[in-house]
Amino acid sequence: MLAQIVLFDGFDPLDVVAPYEVLHAGGAAADGALTVELVTAEGPREVTAGIAPLSLRAVGRLDPARAGLVVVPGAAGRMPRGTGPVDDGSVPAILARALDTGLPPLLKEAVDRPDVCVATVCGGSLLLAMAGLIGGRHAVTHHDALASTGVRAVRARVVDDGDLVSAGGVTSGLDLGLHLLERELGPQSALFVERLFAHERRGVVWRAPA
Repeated sequence: MLAQIVLFDGFDPLDVVAPYEVLHAGGAAADGALTVELVTAEGPREVTAGIAPLSLRAVGRLDPARAGLVVVPGAAGRMPRGTGPVDDGSVPAILARALDTGLPPLLKEAVDRPDVCVATVCGGSLLLAMAGLIGGRHAVTHHDALASTGVRAVRARVVDDGDLVSAGGVTSGLDLGLHLLERELGPQSALFVERLFAHERRGVVWRAPA
């Protein structure tokens, strides 16, 4: 299985690196049963994180026809206060700029494909919600930002809604990666990486009713 982790300008680096390392370690331990790559809507390029001057290099273009798993991170920026104007460095503004690229149709293709699992960390679910792609679905993000988007917000560390899996605050990317490993490669693989990283999973995984 190929896992593609999406980068866009202003992404939160821990949202990317945490699931990347977990999935890579699990795939390597399973003789390459799962491989991971960083991608953008545009193709290979250097992508600046929201914590400048840090950047990561994408090696390819998001391609839901190739990927069995697509991971969408959130943004690193300020959270809006009150009902005033949203400043340019805020998380919603960064996500809005990401949606003003070629990313939305590619994400829609990923969401629409029954053979693709779309996963998000922190504001990644807000990005999908802002694009109008997960209305009525169960998801979680940080700071309860989903309340007005038509998404069924759930208070949990990880929310598994079938082919949509979301995780809350930034460090939950580790737990998301471990849950995805358990789903795709089995509990032995997830337990191996959990011990390898000296990380004990926190909270619960909320699963949508069948």
